[in-house]
Amino acid sequence: MNCSSHGLRFIPQLHSSITELLLQNNLLTTITQGHLDMLHNLQLANLSGNPFHCDCSILYFRQWLKRNKAISVMPVCASPSELAQRPIDELTDADLSSCVSDDCSGWVYNVILCLMLCFLIGLLLWCMQLARNSAFILGIDERHTGFEAESLRSLKPKHRVRMRCSIGSLSPGADDIDKPLLNMDILPQILDVLHKQHNIKIKVP
Repeated sequence: MNCSSHGLRFIPQLHSSITELLLQNNLLTTITQGHLDMLHNLQLANLSGNPFHCDCSILYFRQWLKRNKAISVMPVCASPSELAQRPIDELTDADLSSCVSDDCSGWVYNVILCLMLCFLIGLLLWCMQLARNSAFILGIDERHTGFEAESLRSLKPKHRVRMRCSIGSLSPGADDIDKPLLNMDILPQILDVLHKQHNIKIKVP
């Protein structure tokens, strides 16, 4: 492929079967990332005589020139002024120090982001495990005159909250106190369902 001295500002679409790439004396300032990767059969390449601007965008082209043995004439930088006439393949990380520091900053940012994400996932799993293991005990005395609820997972020191509700205060007749509030025949079934499905343990003194 011979496109030398055509005033090209960018490289046209290339085919993998190309063996010669002659692009000297054009107006190329940079090479797009990955644009030359398909040239596996390349035997001769000349990209000299182009006004390449050697900033962060030249990193891909620098690496491509270093590993490619088909270059006949090594292209040089046209700008910035401190890098003018420097062969592109000889540029060091110190010459492009701003690009290296940007890469490091991005790496540190990604690590911090991953650590924060792992922390949030761990916190969520811990909360789910704590909720799964929590249980409550409901105590009913023999006369059904009140109830007691206490959490098995309360913070230390454990605090127990007792609530007493007089059944007699809800009914004007004294005989109503002796009436059972539950059908005692089905009480074992109720206790079993509460324990297995709702993790609630019933304690009858």
